[in-house]
Amino acid sequence: MEQSSYNYCALPLASYASKPEDSLGRVHAEPESRHRNAFQRDRDRIIHSSAFRRLKYKTQVFVYHEGDHYRTRLTHTLEVAQIARTLARALMVNEDLAETIALAHDMGHTPFAHIGEDYLKIAMEPYGRFEHNDQSLRVLTTLERKYPKWNGLNLTWETLEGVIKHNGPVTGEPHIAARELQSKMDMRFETYASIEAQVAAISDDIAYNNHDIEDGIRSGLFSISELEEVPLLQDVMNGVRAVYPDIEDRYLIQETKRDMIGVMVDDVMEQTHKYLAYIKPETPDDIRMADRQMVDFSPEMYEKVKVLKEFLYNRMYKHYTINRIGVKVERIIGDLFKAFHKNYKLLPDNWQSRIKESSALENEQVRARIVADYIAGMTDRYAIREHERIFDLYWDLR
Repeated sequence: MEQSSYNYCALPLASYASKPEDSLGRVHAEPESRHRNAFQRDRDRIIHSSAFRRLKYKTQVFVYHEGDHYRTRLTHTLEVAQIARTLARALMVNEDLAETIALAHDMGHTPFAHIGEDYLKIAMEPYGRFEHNDQSLRVLTTLERKYPKWNGLNLTWETLEGVIKHNGPVTGEPHIAARELQSKMDMRFETYASIEAQVAAISDDIAYNNHDIEDGIRSGLFSISELEEVPLLQDVMNGVRAVYPDIEDRYLIQETKRDMIGVMVDDVMEQTHKYLAYIKPETPDDIRMADRQMVDFSPEMYEKVKVLKEFLYNRMYKHYTINRIGVKVERIIGDLFKAFHKNYKLLPDNWQSRIKESSALENEQVRARIVADYIAGMTDRYAIREHERIFDLYWDLR
């Protein structure tokens, strides 16, 4: 593993911020970029990857064809990255690393959002499990094929750590990608992640809690008056109406969303400064070795956000229209997995080659993992098209 010798951080950083010149390096040694630090290079590799482009047609909540203005997995990712940069700069930690982890965090998401993941989990239960955070790591370390000398994007230890520990220290049995990476680099599963990774994680929460409100209103799944029953939203809406007494509903939602993001960011900033003042970290490892996450909501905000999440869960994620899509997704994911696992020659040639390369012809578990890789990488429309190609009797015969 090679140490980075470049440090192009434009702003002063706190002592506990991650610095590119102190990176623990990459699995495969390579010369660093002439013009970018190690974390900037990671970011660019993610943006130029095939998996990142496919996020454009992967569901956030609503399937892509339902409307051009709903969030996709890609636009969600961009909103997370924007909030992460804001928080990182305000905390005087590394913006480049926070942004990079934010851009990478959903690379392994299946088509049809968490509904698709749920059914792929069921299919993979006998074959070593499936988990989208680990699949993101698998995309970054194994599945992307851009370089002649190695598979994956060969990202820095710090970026990969942020993806692995998206939800905190790794407890229990690590999933396949984490196990494979651990055999090459000590990822220190037992510690918290860097402060930049924690910034990316809380930014994910802030982003989806706010944009799902806007998408839910747009889709008609709930009304403004129903939103006002949620205490956190009621407080923010009252503040907006105090400034704009005659505001139209469409502007009310926009102002509420903007103010909500600001309220949440302010709360995270205040609470994080309290935690930092308590432990007085001097190095990035002081953050990792702390007894709790440093970047978080206050207890009061946590309870308010919990109520908001319960509202969105009941009124949006479990709405009957979403459940009806789930019936179709179960069929699509289930049928594709069974067909490809039973007869790998139904796969495209390049994916058949992966099975042959891995000696998976006689290993049912390895074969199932490659089938899951193929399905997880699909966009919504590609999964629908593949199902039609295989199960529509007249697809190629008309």
